Amino acid sequence: MTQELTITTERIDDFPLLLETMQRLGLPEMIDGHVKRHGRQQGLSWGWIGTIWLAHILTESNHRKLPVQGWVRQAGETIARITGQKVHELDFTDDRLTLLLRRLSQPAIWEAIERELGRNMLRVYELKAERVRLDATTLSGYHAGGEESLFQYGHSKDDPTLKQVKVMVAALDPLGLPLVTQVVPPVYWEAIRRTMGCMYQQWIVYCKS
Repeated sequence: MTQELTITTERIDDFPLLLETMQRLGLPEMIDGHVKRHGRQQGLSWGWIGTIWLAHILTESNHRKLPVQGWVRQAGETIARITGQKVHELDFTDDRLTLLLRRLSQPAIWEAIERELGRNMLRVYELKAERVRLDATTLSGYHAGGEESLFQYGHSKDDPTLKQVKVMVAALDPLGLPLVTQVVPPVYWEAIRRTMGCMYQQWIVYCKS
């Protein structure tokens, strides 16, 4: 008898490389170390959900939650083989992603993950942490603004009709590798404090442009 073959076609783009890089950095374990799962929670851990979701954001250039479940459905076999995890699309429902966002939005949790990730990047790529540059910039968007919005710091110089948000980035020179990203308020000493937590040395060279 001739064996019947089942062929599954998946569009992979660049997300296998992204997932492998994030695994090399230990991102799933970092998130799991600071975002604990509920005792009755089934399926993927928060670390794997966050890592796979980030791969979707980067490969699709889309930060919305709604398309993630469908994307996982069509690429599930590839994701499972790369991660070694049992991947189910129900791990990426809008409700599940919202719960993860709420946990990551807590400053203490976010800063702990950011600090650990920064240290791991320096180790994995053997980068010399000799100088970090702090630069502030603005980003604009179609937002209403207001007290509850991040977009409350005036209007864009490029388009006065758009509200803007201020962002400060601490990047490792000369590579320009971001270590810390601080959204409003852009306070230099706060960014320096957070950057110091990512460094091995107890000093930092601060360059003011």
